[in-house]
Amino acid sequence: MENKTLIGSVVGFYNSVSLIIRIIIGIAVGTVLGLVFPGASWLAVFGDLFVGALKAIAPVLVFALVSSSLAKGSSKLDKRFGIVIILYVISTLLASLIAVTASFIFPVSITFAQQAEITSAPAGIGQVLKNLLVNAVSNPVDAIVRANYIGILVWASIFGLAVKNFTSESTCAMFIEVAQGVSQIVRWIINLAPFGILGLVFTTVSTNGLSIFTNYGKLLAVLVGSMLVMFFIVSPMIVAITLKRNPYPLVLRCLRESGITAFFTRSSAANIPVNMELCKKLGLDENMYSVSIPLGATINMDGAAITIAVMTLAAANTLGISVDIPTALILCVLATLGACGASGVAGGSLLLIPLACSLFGIPNDIAMQVVAVGFIIGVVQDSMETALNSASDVIFTATAEFYTWKKEGRTLPEKF
Repeated sequence: MENKTLIGSVVGFYNSVSLIIRIIIGIAVGTVLGLVFPGASWLAVFGDLFVGALKAIAPVLVFALVSSSLAKGSSKLDKRFGIVIILYVISTLLASLIAVTASFIFPVSITFAQQAEITSAPAGIGQVLKNLLVNAVSNPVDAIVRANYIGILVWASIFGLAVKNFTSESTCAMFIEVAQGVSQIVRWIINLAPFGILGLVFTTVSTNGLSIFTNYGKLLAVLVGSMLVMFFIVSPMIVAITLKRNPYPLVLRCLRESGITAFFTRSSAANIPVNMELCKKLGLDENMYSVSIPLGATINMDGAAITIAVMTLAAANTLGISVDIPTALILCVLATLGACGASGVAGGSLLLIPLACSLFGIPNDIAMQVVAVGFIIGVVQDSMETALNSASDVIFTATAEFYTWKKEGRTLPEKF
């Protein structure tokens, strides 16, 4: 009995501490262990289990939430949904403009990697769009198994509408209860995030140490600097213009509760459940965010647009290719379109670099070496990119809904 009481007390104390504080403790402990005991590889299992569990449940959660949301059909997605899509596209375009501007102000040359295993990249923007369409009509079971979120969104929408129009209310209620059950599983997984992040931080520190910050330092500085400008200046400016109020309480909360987790998981898909939970805490309509958050993980790719533009211009600088302003603007549009389709391409944003490099006539073998450099710095670049992408999904989903509230005369939350 005493053991059960002790365990209950420990669990109770653990749950009473803020998740953010627990995550910070996990980061600190993982860093210390990675520096002091780099050979304790068994600690990496915690990170693998955490990310694996999130990646496993996320496709099921998205399908359940989207289908149940449309099945009960109590929401008006029209105006809010249009607003959030506009915000996604505008922010991604602005991100590519920031990246191009930063690359002009701080031109970077890189040392190409000579060896790297890289899968095939898309041959052109047409192939990117084709990949998106093919993924949209892929087998629904296969889409869930492979975490193909384009296919999941399409089939969940079709399934939800079919259930709404051709089944009884009790059947719709069953789908809602299933979605609630899956959401509870997600909450249990998120509650164990500090242990998972401990393992992830340990792996990064024990494997790379601090050397990643010195090699390719200037390139990383331009990439990370552009992403920070986007997150702390441009995105808040979009929110401020839309809502006409101080955007930073919302932005900083999204950073704490979404961006930090996404930084360590390095997966927008794995962070979808985290974003869903944050939207619920913000009091947003589940019918809205259950669709906009998975969609944002697919097309709201500010970090990807920055990566594509910066890496492409770094390749052009290295080869002595002069880039004029009109061509740079075309690169912005190309990076935006490519970023929106990044999730439909194996390898994500890095494998879309050759597509952008083709704009300057850079040979594919050189472009693929740029991709290899991207993989080398990926431990930082991909983490920052994912944090920006994921946190922005919640920022703009909340902005779209709060904008609608304001137009309807409803009171916005005083605190976020």
